[in-house]
Amino acid sequence: MLKKTKGIVLSYLKYKESSIICKVFTRELGLRTYLVNGVRSQKSRGKTALYQPLTLLDLVVYEREGGNIQRVSEAKLEHAFVRLPFDFYRSGVAMFMAEILGKVIFENYHNEGLFDFVEGKVLDLDAEQVILGNFPLQFLIQLSGFLGFEPSDAREFYEELAVDKASPTFKERVSALETLLGERVFSKPSRAVSQELMDDWLKFYAMHMETFKEVKSLEVLRSLMDQKR
Repeated sequence: MLKKTKGIVLSYLKYKESSIICKVFTRELGLRTYLVNGVRSQKSRGKTALYQPLTLLDLVVYEREGGNIQRVSEAKLEHAFVRLPFDFYRSGVAMFMAEILGKVIFENYHNEGLFDFVEGKVLDLDAEQVILGNFPLQFLIQLSGFLGFEPSDAREFYEELAVDKASPTFKERVSALETLLGERVFSKPSRAVSQELMDDWLKFYAMHMETFKEVKSLEVLRSLMDQKR
């Protein structure tokens, strides 16, 4: 059966000589794995650009009940990015976001509210006025609400998370998190505080999700963001 849906690409792998297998979080069908034939052939040169992480697509897909891998019939851009693919910093944040989503969204998981949230964050990342410095942390915090474990305040967060409260940066991390949870704009924390606060949040995710493992894009993100400072 053919179905239309919006989708957000999370990742893809090369398959055979000219095809790919990709993970796409769709609005109407949830997370799906799709086989896309021929996109790496000479005739279809450039079509793999449609399947880069966080690309927003309009899709027509074959939906076969009980199938682990479905097929894409048609794919076109739902939104053409203006900045994201051409900016190393934005691309680094996108890579990080896509990896996080790939770790927390499971096959067939369907949540239209979560889809709309992610789509909105992707559009924000492509916007001219985005503040990149706090963007990855704000994404983790807001995403945790959809996953069911967003803390109500910084005190609750650090009571649950076993950290060294004697650390020289602990009070600064608490203060920065209080501001982020209140979604207020604040001056950039130091590099050390930013890194430790990110580590705290990744540990928090690992506490709540057994399958949440090492985030490989983190070092790339940190390197790019350090250059941005």
